[in-house]
Amino acid sequence: MPEQAEHLLAEKRAILAAALPDVPFDGWSESTLLRATEAAGFERSMAMRAFPGGAVDLIEFHVAEADRAMLEALAAQDLANLKLREKVALAIRLRLEHLAPHREAVRKAVGAMTLPHRAPLALRQLHRTVDAIWHAVGDVSTDFSWYTKRFLLAGVYSTTLLFWLDDRSPGQEASWAFLDRRLADIMRIQGARSRVEKLAERLPDPFRLLRRTRGA
Repeated sequence: MPEQAEHLLAEKRAILAAALPDVPFDGWSESTLLRATEAAGFERSMAMRAFPGGAVDLIEFHVAEADRAMLEALAAQDLANLKLREKVALAIRLRLEHLAPHREAVRKAVGAMTLPHRAPLALRQLHRTVDAIWHAVGDVSTDFSWYTKRFLLAGVYSTTLLFWLDDRSPGQEASWAFLDRRLADIMRIQGARSRVEKLAERLPDPFRLLRRTRGA
């Protein structure tokens, strides 16, 4: 990474760290961003340099940092003997555990990103997260299953995140049980889809039959 870019990344991380304690009270706002920039020891002008899009850019950086922390934590795990479902569950759990100290800030971010005009950005963020998870657990699919896997996992992650935000069980055990149930659901869907695809391979190809009819 070029030195200038690395320096800017460090500045962005410092501003984010300063902002997170204030977000539960003042939200992901422009005023929060400016105060955090000053609290991190920078001039206010640094806020625009680090986050040209303002507070929304700060949210996006927060999401990206959570993805990075998840991947680093997952890389430190021994995944060799884990099933695919267990690897995915571990990735999501590691991401949420990283976010746990700032759960109320996450809640505010979720609320901010549910505004209609931010829907495209929210979907891009969600896609990057689930795509990162699938790559990290070794998914190399390039066919249509690439899309279905990400679509299904997006639903699992989103619902687990919402459950986790209100989970007050010891060690968030209720969230991990909820996650396991949701993953079991998509594994059943994937299994059913695989059986349908195998059945379809044994059925006549209607387009091939149509071509034969036309050629007769």
